[in-house]
Amino acid sequence: MKRSQIGVGMALVSLLCALAHPAALFALGIRLPDQDAFATARGNAFAATADDPSAVYYNPAGITQLEGANLSLGMYGITMASRFNSTAGPSINSQQEWAALPQIFSTISFTNSHLTLGLGTYSPYGLSMEWPYNAPWVAHGLPRSGEIDYFRANPVLAWQPCDTFSIAAGAMLDYSEAELQLNPPGAQVRLRGRDDDAGFNLGLLWHPWQQHSFGVTYRSATDMDYQGHARTATALGAASQATSLNYHFPQTVTVGYSYRPTTNWNFEVDADWTDWTSLRTLTVVGTPLAYPFNWKPSTMYEFGATRFLGKGWRASAGYMFSENSVPSGFLNPLVPDSDRHLFSVGVGKSYSHLSWDAAYQLGYGPSRPVSGDPYTPNGNYEFFSNALSLNIGWHF
Repeated sequence: MKRSQIGVGMALVSLLCALAHPAALFALGIRLPDQDAFATARGNAFAATADDPSAVYYNPAGITQLEGANLSLGMYGITMASRFNSTAGPSINSQQEWAALPQIFSTISFTNSHLTLGLGTYSPYGLSMEWPYNAPWVAHGLPRSGEIDYFRANPVLAWQPCDTFSIAAGAMLDYSEAELQLNPPGAQVRLRGRDDDAGFNLGLLWHPWQQHSFGVTYRSATDMDYQGHARTATALGAASQATSLNYHFPQTVTVGYSYRPTTNWNFEVDADWTDWTSLRTLTVVGTPLAYPFNWKPSTMYEFGATRFLGKGWRASAGYMFSENSVPSGFLNPLVPDSDRHLFSVGVGKSYSHLSWDAAYQLGYGPSRPVSGDPYTPNGNYEFFSNALSLNIGWHF
């Protein structure tokens, strides 16, 4: 194989890793479940509550609870970093990453027909990871950095046939770009690719009694056939080659139960399942290279509580536990996956036509030992993150 082809192959391997978990933020691949400050404050346990415009994401059936026209503008900002403690050398910290992700949700209801329309634009996947040049795997041509941007427009239609039951369906119109870089000895390799795809989401909300409600949300799988070029630069010159890679983003299912013992309290517990079984062996188009991932399905368990304090004020707290998705033997420097614990608190206030919410979230990934993995030296990984979420809503 020519030197330029080797560089292209290694770049595509890096893309596999970057797409699989570029930011190492959650153990569920690159999923970003934080789409609303109020929901984030509750540990994202919101599928059975879903009573603001972000229900377009959390459970589209919930938008039938909103009257008139509603608009929500939000931002999820996060700083995060991973640490690698080598058994044969010094510890290494990844570059501390900062990302700010906007979210826009709107709804309008038609009372006479029991129908509600909703639209959301948000990022369900993304963020980035970058290690320093002296990371031990960089000298062997393994990935140093990766970034992915993923955007979704999500129109939905919800119908409430009776007072206690609502259903919804929507289209997911997705666009994604990916870029990565590695620095094997004497060379620089950079790859960029982009694609778009469409899927669908479904929602169900059942409120059989005043104190109890149940929610279910389904999001279909999508595929991104990233088309782009890999450029390899060496002392002998530069070479560029057209490349492509098909990556399967998973289907997800969320189920939730909300209990409201009084009008002042709302407790909820959700289970959010991501199906990674399709991520087995990925083949690099144009080369004989194929790489086993063998990821497994994993679940986030979400717990949240809100206390309504009167005069429009509310305070919330939540906890999320995210299971590890990457089996031993398949860990990668750009995929330092582990079980994750995320704690959150928040406060908000509603007025006659205006509302706002703010939430803080702390993420921690306990040390995960690594030995005998093909992509990373022996040692252990740790993870930390801090996030702030803000939302402003209007009711017309």
